[in-house]
Amino acid sequence: MPNPNYNHLQTPLRHTQSSSSSSTSRLLLLLTFLPLTLAFLAFVLQWRGGLTDPATRWSPPGSYQFPGMESSPLSPISRHSTPSASDCLNLGRSVSPSFPYYQDWKFDRGSNLKPKICITTSTSAGLEQILPWMFYHKVIGVSTFLLFVEGKAASPDVTRVLESIPGVKLIFRTKELEEQQAKSRIWNETWLSGFFYKPCNYELFVKQSLNMEMAIIMARDAGMDWIIHLDTDELVHPVGAQEYSLRQLLLDVPGNVDMVIFPNYESSVERDDIKEPFTEVSMFKKNFDHLPKDTYFGMYKESTRGNPNYFLTYGNGKSAARIQDHLRPNGAHRWHNYMKTPNEIKLEEAAVLHYTYAKYSDLTSRRDRCSCKPTKDDVKRCFMLEFDRAAFIVASTATQEEMMNWYREHVVWGDKDVKIKLLRKGILTRINAPMVIAQGLRESGVFDSVIASASKTQSKEKFLSSITSSNSSKAVASRSLPSRRLGRSKKYQATARKYQAIEADEQQHESAVPPQSPPGIETTKQL
Repeated sequence: MPNPNYNHLQTPLRHTQSSSSSSTSRLLLLLTFLPLTLAFLAFVLQWRGGLTDPATRWSPPGSYQFPGMESSPLSPISRHSTPSASDCLNLGRSVSPSFPYYQDWKFDRGSNLKPKICITTSTSAGLEQILPWMFYHKVIGVSTFLLFVEGKAASPDVTRVLESIPGVKLIFRTKELEEQQAKSRIWNETWLSGFFYKPCNYELFVKQSLNMEMAIIMARDAGMDWIIHLDTDELVHPVGAQEYSLRQLLLDVPGNVDMVIFPNYESSVERDDIKEPFTEVSMFKKNFDHLPKDTYFGMYKESTRGNPNYFLTYGNGKSAARIQDHLRPNGAHRWHNYMKTPNEIKLEEAAVLHYTYAKYSDLTSRRDRCSCKPTKDDVKRCFMLEFDRAAFIVASTATQEEMMNWYREHVVWGDKDVKIKLLRKGILTRINAPMVIAQGLRESGVFDSVIASASKTQSKEKFLSSITSSNSSKAVASRSLPSRRLGRSKKYQATARKYQAIEADEQQHESAVPPQSPPGIETTKQL
């Protein structure tokens, strides 16, 4: 017997199944096209530059992108850059700022930041070297620069720019400065006397010490907390703090510490055509103090590659001193105190990066600053380190081709197998942070901005007038009087004795710390 309700229910059931199937199809179609639509929309927004990365937008405070990273040569996307029209050796390459911390070239972040750090240097370099060096250190927290300038650094075009930068003080090497330094108590003390009356590097060492003595007084009057002596081919690498900041690094130093020693790393160039070391060199040789001793001595032969020492030049680092009473220099690498032995610490991670002989032209520039004879006996009288002596002789006697071959053999790391081996052992290391910062500054147009600003603030007429009125003083500044001549004046020495009483215990201070080579292979035999 047929079910009376069967025919009645059959039709609605079919309609229900058909409706359910249609809804499912629509849902699947929607789920298919929705992701495709969103992906297409995201692509369009990103292509037009209108998409903000949520990870960046909602990142916690302090998790900022590393300075200059988006314009770094390490970035997979590099921006197109065009040469600058400036004559200042291509100091700027891009018209679109890309440096995250860059708002204006003055880097005015407030005068209440602590500690206040001062860097002093004696230089004859040009803007192409001084500006990247200076603004790199501004980025990591240095507020004041005391520059003792001569030669190219004292020329009107350079000083006009440098004097326009906040926190920069220029001291010209004039006759008046020489006379003032001739009255220094240093000439009547024993700790630096072993370097008097000698040419070239010894003369520079004395000059740097006299300048450092004056810089201490200037830094104290400016309210500085720390002072560091650096050359313009050296960058502080402040790792070991919570952030890449020299200010933070020194803020963490205990209050009873008087001096902080930064072991130095030495640049290891991989090409013979380096033009801008701060943006082209990323490989460095680690200091003895930052290596296991068995690694250092075990790989010593491979590390030196036939050169006289582990480093080409010095290996005893640089130092920062806390500004306090009775502070004095102890040579270009250290500080001391007339009334006590400073309490010092040596940093385990931070370093000073020394870009020594990073450019082929460094061979001839060093040669041109010294008038010694290129003989083995005479160079000992002029240079403290063996490699400097050898380089001077080669630069003075060899042809251009012979000089280049010598440079490639002794400076450039051409053997890839040895390089890879030393990188794996940790003797060589890659340090990209300074290169990224320097490149970021350059891409941001900071250097072009400071040069342009200096030009705007001084009219052509005023500029020409200043050149005329300062010819007498700055011409003397560019023709430095040898420091050793100062010590020969009996008149000045008598004046110094009259006004500076020397206590007996001060005569017992140990000699100034000169540039020293790292431990040699003979140390292995002693150990």
